[in-house]
Formats: sequence, structure tokens, C-alpha cells
Amino acid sequence: MLLIPKNTVPTSTKYLLRFDDICPTMNWQVWSEIEAALLDQDLKPILAVVPDNQDPVLKVDPPVEDFWERVRTWQARGWTIALHGYQHRYVTHSPGIVTPIKRSEFAGVPVAEQEEKLRRGVEIFERHGIKSYVWIAPANSFDAATVSLLPKVGISTICDGNFRFPFIRRNMFWIPQQLFGFRPAPLGVWTVCYHHNHWTTADCRNFRQDLDRYAQEISSLDDIAHEWGGRRSWCSWFLCSSPCLSPLLIRCELKLASLLKSRESVAQVGHAVLSAPSSESGNAVLARPPAFCPKIKI
Repeated sequence: MLLIPKNTVPTSTKYLLRFDDICPTMNWQVWSEIEAALLDQDLKPILAVVPDNQDPVLKVDPPVEDFWERVRTWQARGWTIALHGYQHRYVTHSPGIVTPIKRSEFAGVPVAEQEEKLRRGVEIFERHGIKSYVWIAPANSFDAATVSLLPKVGISTICDGNFRFPFIRRNMFWIPQQLFGFRPAPLGVWTVCYHHNHWTTADCRNFRQDLDRYAQEISSLDDIAHEWGGRRSWCSWFLCSSPCLSPLLIRCELKLASLLKSRESVAQVGHAVLSAPSSESGNAVLARPPAFCPKIKI
């Protein structure tokens, strides 16, 4: 992926869809509904695929025999296949760079062992005809050693961290991941991460409704890379590598965006009331303004 240095000025809110824990033993009944919804909207998500899943928590359904054929089909559609660790086994209590969560498959692991895991994961992908340039760590946990090793196995993009604007640092392109469901958000790129294994019928229905509501603002990783690739920012890196501070800032920004959206909705309703035609004469007249304004919860 060619990254051309640029100074991108944000002009819109864009969302990326990301699905973690993709493996042969995931919940395939729910996934079939998700996949159908994605195809209906012609969306291109990021799929975080575990090369050799050994995590019993992810063993929900019996393994499908044609798993890698399905992954090749997703790749052929232009969906992004990301390397999601190696075996999805947590072996340390180190939080790493971007998260305060103290469990990891990579953070705190000796460099040589990390490199071996990465090479084995990539070899499994290549054996099945899968090419990936994106890294997504289990539990979002990895350290500086992990980042230094990723270029050796062909990885040039990391999707993790709480910040708003993608950036490049030391030839690695960083894309944020802040949300676990759609909601109003300010300018920037917002990755919505899903773990679908225990979704209910209601969850599937809500997902379809969210896609209908936000479809025009959902982008693909390739489009985001084209728009933002090459942007350098010490501020975004500072937020990305400050896992205690950055989630607080993101929550404040999201609450403010929700408040502004609510006020905008109230203003639109008020405008509609004031400009509504008279039921008696049929002519447009000013209606009496409401005596009070409802409180807005965020």
C-alpha cells in the first residue's frame, strides 16, 4: 500500500466496520445474517481472522471445513482480511501500548517468541492464499516490539487505539478503533468493532437498522488509506499511546456530538411546528412556540 505524505483536513465523519474473532468455530448462524446485511448495503468491512484459534471461548459452533475458502471469497470481494494475532491465547498480563487491559498474546512476550508467532500466523494465511497487510491484536494488546516486527511479515497498517484521525508513524499506518456500536460522532474516522458470537435476534435486527441509518457514512479501509495515508501527527500518536487519557477524551467528544445532534433534532421539530400550515385556513402561519423545552439526556 503506497502512502503519500499529505496534510488531510477532516471534512466529514466516516465509520469503518470491523468484526473480530473470525475463525472456523465462530457463530455461523449469526454470521450468515451479518454477511447478508453487508452484501445488501455493498459494504466492505475489516475481518480480523485468527490464523490458528486455540481459545476455547471462541469455539461456539463446530468448525466448518471450508473456512479458508470462505475467507478467500471475502478477500475477493474487496473485504479487508486482518491478522488477528496467532492463536488468540492470552499468555501475559501486560497491557501494551494502546489499552489498559492487562491480558495479551503479544505484549510482554520476548521479541523472538513474538516474531515466531507472527511468522507462523502469516505462513498459515499464505498457505491458504490470503494476503494481509493489517494487524489487529487480540484484546487490542501489543507492545513496541510487536510494532517493530510487523513490517518484517508484510504488515503496514494497525487498527487500534483511541484517536480520531489516522496517521503514519515510522512507516506504519494507524487507524483508530473507538466504538462498539454506531452512534453520532464528530469529524474523523470511527471504527465500530463487533464481536458477534453471542448476538441475539434483537442484536441482528438492530445491526441492520444501524446499517440503514449510517450507510452513507460507512467507508472502507482502502478509501480511508487513500484519503489519510501519509498523514503525520504527533498529537494523534500521543493520544494513541496514552491508554488512560485517550478513552476519556473520546467519551467527552462523543457525548458532545450526541448533545449537538439532540439539539439539532429539537430545532428541526421546532422549525416544523413554526412553519406548519394552519388547519383552518390552509395558509402557512406561525404557531405558538412551546412553553417549555424538554431536557436532553446524553
